[in-house]
Amino acid sequence: MSDPGFAIYVHWPFCRAKCPYCDFNSHVRETVDQEKWRAALVRELDHFHSETSGRTVTSIFFGGGTPSLMPPETVAAFVDHVSARWRTAEGLEITLEANPTSVEADKFAGFRTAGVNRVSLGVQALDDTDLRFLGREHSAAEALAAVAVAARHFDRFSFDMIYARPGMTVPAWETELRRALDHAVGHLSLYQLTIEEGTKFHTLYGRGAFTLPDEETQAALYEATQAVLEDAGLPAYEISNHARPGEESRHNLTYWRYGDYVGVGPGAHGRLTLNGRKFGTRTHRAPEIWLERVERDGHAEHPRESIPDELRDAERLMMGLRLTEGVALDRPAAELVDPAGLERMVGGGFVTVEGDRLRATPAGRQRLNGVLAALVR
Repeated sequence: MSDPGFAIYVHWPFCRAKCPYCDFNSHVRETVDQEKWRAALVRELDHFHSETSGRTVTSIFFGGGTPSLMPPETVAAFVDHVSARWRTAEGLEITLEANPTSVEADKFAGFRTAGVNRVSLGVQALDDTDLRFLGREHSAAEALAAVAVAARHFDRFSFDMIYARPGMTVPAWETELRRALDHAVGHLSLYQLTIEEGTKFHTLYGRGAFTLPDEETQAALYEATQAVLEDAGLPAYEISNHARPGEESRHNLTYWRYGDYVGVGPGAHGRLTLNGRKFGTRTHRAPEIWLERVERDGHAEHPRESIPDELRDAERLMMGLRLTEGVALDRPAAELVDPAGLERMVGGGFVTVEGDRLRATPAGRQRLNGVLAALVR
């Protein structure tokens, strides 16, 4: 907890199809010039290296989009470039997100050779009807086959599931969760379906094309998730993430512990501490414009933003309360917390204070936005 690490995030913006619930920076393209993209990702990496060369990299994460559409050679070139430019920690975690189609699963051996030692699979559901509703290209059987392939190639892997889908009941979700646990090893990410502005689902939901479970059912589904995973030995370490002790995502812990990270690729964000000040970085979102600017300037970063001290401390508090370990209630954090609000939240069973740590309880993490509104002055 004292050292959140230093991470590198790589955004691969391309997908075969846009999922109707997804508001990530992802795009469908007929063709991608792999050599140009490989060179550009490495070149933008050098731009950030110039300011962070003394750091030790603890994790690399290939996200998207669908990074498993990348050739393993691109992954290898990037990983090799990181190792050539920075010191790397013993046990460097290198994660790649993948879709569980059979073609991409066949590439796992190549990704392993390229240096990837952890994969995160977008399973999302183990019900074929719901997979079609979610716009996924795979079946439940294909998803589980891909999980099996991942298990053969990687000691560490995770997969995502989405719950609170239309018509979902608690017993049905508990059954699906237990089926997932038959195939999980150390980590599961379980997200509640939300309707994000700008997505196809936002339009359809607004038209009344489908409905979601009511708030009471959503709360019951969340509570069932916590209970089933706790019983299985994968307790929550963050609102939506569960792991056996020691199997937590080291990369994501860097985010939640408010560590520094470099963001490379279209629309990638970063957080860097330079000369004692925290800066937010972000790159241009449109893939073609990003590529053009990197080829011209060596990077596609927007003008950098200095994060004011008060916002920095608020971000650290908000991120830390997502974790079961909580956040250190040091002087900057304590100055943000309203004593009367803290007393109410402790009395209501939503947070605890133990020594110098402020923690949200399971009930508090379920209602974190409201808890934060009550806590922060």
